[in-house]
Amino acid sequence: MRNTGKYTMADVLSFRLKQGPVRVAAATTTLAVCFFYLLAQMAGAGGLVSLLLGINDKLGQSVVVVVVGGLMILYVLIGGMKGTTWVQIIKAFLLIIGALGMTIWVLAINGFNFSGLLDSAVAASISKPAEAILVPGLKYGHNPLDFISLAIALVLGTAGLPHVLMRFYTVPSAKEARRSVVWAIWLIGAFYLFTLVLGFGAAALVGADVIAAAPGGVNSAAPLLSLALGGPLLLGFISAIAFATILAVVAGITITAATSFAHDIYMSVIKKGKGDPDSEVKVARRTVIVIGILAIAGGIGVQGQNIAFLVALAFAVAASANLPTILYSLFWRGFTTRGAVWSMYGGLAAAMILIIFSPVFSGTPTSMFGAGVNFAWFPLSNPGIVSIPIGFFLGWLGSVTSTRKEDPLLAAEMSVRSLTGHGAEKAVEH
Repeated sequence: MRNTGKYTMADVLSFRLKQGPVRVAAATTTLAVCFFYLLAQMAGAGGLVSLLLGINDKLGQSVVVVVVGGLMILYVLIGGMKGTTWVQIIKAFLLIIGALGMTIWVLAINGFNFSGLLDSAVAASISKPAEAILVPGLKYGHNPLDFISLAIALVLGTAGLPHVLMRFYTVPSAKEARRSVVWAIWLIGAFYLFTLVLGFGAAALVGADVIAAAPGGVNSAAPLLSLALGGPLLLGFISAIAFATILAVVAGITITAATSFAHDIYMSVIKKGKGDPDSEVKVARRTVIVIGILAIAGGIGVQGQNIAFLVALAFAVAASANLPTILYSLFWRGFTTRGAVWSMYGGLAAAMILIIFSPVFSGTPTSMFGAGVNFAWFPLSNPGIVSIPIGFFLGWLGSVTSTRKEDPLLAAEMSVRSLTGHGAEKAVEH
């Protein structure tokens, strides 16, 4: 995708397909994924600040979300892509340092014996029996399909996240993009190992009941662990890192969504490529404000929800709506505009419908509408195992049933560009 020398995901998809419908569909799926991801970040920001300020009531937490959302909108409007990039660089460094320091601290308390840490977590567990805290899949053990669906969504969804894909267009060459990915994989892999220690450390040193009762609920585990380890000073440091992380992610997602609307819909579809850059920037800035307001409203609605869970839903939507079209467009010369549109809209609709009629929305105590309302008929909490194959199938079906085939010369040119990078440097400079 980097070698095609484009600016947004829709640029790549519309290279050899019909511009209008493909750009609108790509922008729609991009906005949907960004919105789900923003919900998670706003819920996290609200929970974190509420914890720091000791705000437990719903109204107070809603006010916190509004204030934090307003600050983030302001930051995006002032900082832009360059400011967002610097925050991401600094927070990534601090995040690894902070997590590594807390991990070593937790292990040191248990004599650098991971088994001892697990014993401490069992001793403090409120599960019945206490050893249940060590059973893999405690959350998903009742339905193994749900765990498989989550895993598929997380693995494949990463390849379809628009704000991650946009990062590849900001580096000078494909070689640098690959280096970035390798570094990111090692850092993320290490961080996930740290969270294993931090999770059991929070269970042992803070306690599940204290975490559940705190503002932000389960999302407060890491800050409360830092408070138990190093007091207010460490809590302030870890909270600052967490807030910078949320700020960077929100800024990156918001810029991606605003750019997608301004570049793909306003400039390419409405203005037919004849608009001036200044007007595109103005539209993008207004879109940032609209997206920020929607994110604030949604963030208020999902207060108390598990952030990791909300992020998983965003990954499922990305894998269902974006990934099939990306892969088909890059590697299948028989792919058509109809296949792209069917795949994006169909994958998006399948994921959204299954999420709405799943236990996420109703039927359980942790649902958005609580256990008192029940309109759930889909048994899984993550739709990936069903919605992702639907996206791939509709892309294939739309292509094989198309009467109008795409230009084979454009398909050949895209193949050459994607494999060699020919022409990409000029496009990136532009």
